[in-house]
Order: sequence, then C-alpha cells, then structure tokens
Amino acid sequence: MIAQLQKSSALGLVLAVGSLQAVSAEVAVEFWHSFGGASGEALTQIIENFEAENPDIAIDAQEIGNYNDIVAKLQAAIPAQRAPDAVIMEVTRYGLFADRGVLLDLTSYLDADPLKDELFDFAREVGVFDGKNYIVPFNSSTPVLYYNKAIFEKAGISEAPELVTYDDLLAVAQQVTDALGDEGISGIAAPGQFARWGLIMDNDSDLIDSVSGEILIDAPNTIEAYEFMASLVHEHQVASPDGVTKENNGRDAFLAGKVGMMINSTGNYAQAQASLGDDLAVVPMPCNKTCAVPIGGAGIGILASAEQEVQDAAYKFISFAASAESNAIWFDKTGYMPINKGTTSQAVAADALRSKPGIDVAIKQLDFARGRPRPPVVTWMRATEYDMWQAMALGQREVEETLTEFADRTRLEADRLTN
Repeated sequence: MIAQLQKSSALGLVLAVGSLQAVSAEVAVEFWHSFGGASGEALTQIIENFEAENPDIAIDAQEIGNYNDIVAKLQAAIPAQRAPDAVIMEVTRYGLFADRGVLLDLTSYLDADPLKDELFDFAREVGVFDGKNYIVPFNSSTPVLYYNKAIFEKAGISEAPELVTYDDLLAVAQQVTDALGDEGISGIAAPGQFARWGLIMDNDSDLIDSVSGEILIDAPNTIEAYEFMASLVHEHQVASPDGVTKENNGRDAFLAGKVGMMINSTGNYAQAQASLGDDLAVVPMPCNKTCAVPIGGAGIGILASAEQEVQDAAYKFISFAASAESNAIWFDKTGYMPINKGTTSQAVAADALRSKPGIDVAIKQLDFARGRPRPPVVTWMRATEYDMWQAMALGQREVEETLTEFADRTRLEADRLTN
C-alpha cells in the first residue's frame, strides 16, 4: 500500500543518526485522524502549511471517526495489512498498540529533535509508555465546566454561582430543572466518559492508578463518584438519559441551549463559543475532595509497518504539527491547550487569550492536572465502562455491585494481557 502511494523511488526525507536530512524525492503519508468541523479546518491549514514548506511530502489525511472508531478500525486494518502510516491515538489507548509492536518507538526521533525541549512536561509525558516515546502530542485537553449564562439568569441565578463540590453542581442543576424543566431545559448534561474520569479524580480517586497500575474501579471514592453521577439521571432527574445512551446528545443539547451546564473537554470550546456567544461561561472543574483533572486528548504515532522513508516523512510532519506556530493555530481555532512552550508568544494565540473569555481555563488547571494510565488493559476497560455506566445511570443496576464486578473483570483482563 505504501509503495503504491510513493510518487518517486528517490527519498524525500531521511533520518540518519537521529538527525533529519532532506534529499530530493516525493513520499506520501497516509494519516488517520478524528477531526471534523473547526478542528478539521485547523488541521487542514496545518497540513497545507507543512506541504508548502515540504513540497516533496504529501499528507493524505483521512477523517476516520472518533477515538473509539480509530481503535476499532486500526485493529481491523492491521491483520488485513491496510493500516495507515500515521494515526491519531487517544492518550490512554495507545499503550495496547505500543505493547504489541504496532507503533514505532519514536524515542530516537524525539531525542534528536529540538521539539523535545520546547514541549511542556505534561505534553512530553503523555507520549511515554514503558519508558519509550510512542506518540508525540498534538491535541491536549482537560475537562472544564461550561454553563449557559442566559439559562442561569432565566432560572433566577443572576450571579456566577459557586460550582466547587458535588452538592454545588446538584443544587444549581436542580434550580435550573425546577424553573425551566417545563420548557424542555435540564440542569446538566449527563457526564461523558472524560467528564466521569474528571469527577472521579476530584473525588480523590481514579479508575487505574497511573503509577502502580492498581485497579481502583471499586475503591470507595470511585463508587461514591459514580453514585453521584448516576443520581443526576435516575434519582434527581436533572440530566437527561438521552446523554447516557449516546454521550454526544448531552453536548449537543447544551450547544442548542437546552441544558444549563456540561462538563466536557476544552476541545469543545470553539464549538460552544460559536453556539452560545456571550452567553457562554467556562470555569474550572469542581474540587469535591481534591483539585485534580485528567489530561486528555491525543498524539500522533507512526506505524512500525510503514516503509522507512515514510516513517521519516511522517515524523517530520508530526514535529511540524507540534511546533509553536502550528500549535498556536490549533489553540486559536479549537480551544485545545497549548502543548508547546512557545505557543502563547505567537500572535494568533496571544490574540485568542485576549479576546476569547474562558479559553485559558484549561491552562490554569495544569497545576493540578494529572496524566492517566495507559497499560494495554485501559483500551478494554474504557470500551467496557460505557455499558457499566449506562446500567448504573439508568437505574438498571446498583452502583457498588456493578463496579465490584467490573473491577474484578478488569483485573482478570489485565492479567490476561500481560501473560
């Protein structure tokens, strides 16, 4: 597949002894990603800028779907020998592919690249699995709390409310629902998986310990967090079950002015701002028992199956995409956090910080942001968690019973994957 894409037998880019050396040739890189809308437009601009500077390299960018879709399609493509050359991989799910030798170890590339010292520590760390670099960060995020000021005011909340604890969230959600429920407006969107992880962390727990690998799904504080989240839907009815059975429904309802607040990725900032304009408010995540937020987003990895010259060309693009200039475009157009120390000194990023209220909230949370685990079992755990959450949120199963069973199954799966 790769050979068919090459437009010349000569080499457009060679990486020798850890340094990038360009020679004249042409090569195409098939790149799978997950970005549409404003994010897709920003990525297209970055690719066009790269190709203008590197006319011997063509980036064949293909939008595959969301992170889950990419994992599923990559797993299907590998045995069929139809895998891409480079791929966006969510920061907790690439470990499975690194562990199986599917992703190329990028350590020698990054060690020889000035980019290594330009990246923030958190951004550099998200690409490390088993002491080696397998992805280079592209879009980094934390969850933040968005709310609709117009809905709050209509519900009688005229001043910015305190939204620090679980009780604060519930009280505001109940006030909105009580005041506006007859108009089809609910208080809060049912939390998606990224938001759920954040609410677990700020209840001083985790799903899997990022250092030791201990399964914490059935830890008391994790159970307490799920009990609160599930109660928003089936007990207090301040969140619609529509956002449980299909997580994007909650986000879409918020953007349509039918939900008072939502917890979601900072990567949703651009869409939320475009939808709500001056009615949008962005505040930090709650700190129920502690202040802690997960670092999310994705990085770009290279397939070990790609030809050497394609791997070299792909890395050159990856490095360009993480540069201060490219990252400033990405930050401005999407709201994803800066990953490069030089990003905010770029004019476009500096202007965004001045003119777009709330775009800096995720940056301010970095003091208590934490990386998440990425052992092979995380891919299975995250895929399975959706069904567990749905059963709990819809009141079909008790939370403690569900999480105890889920934790046991996760431990067995972790053992299976490591033996």
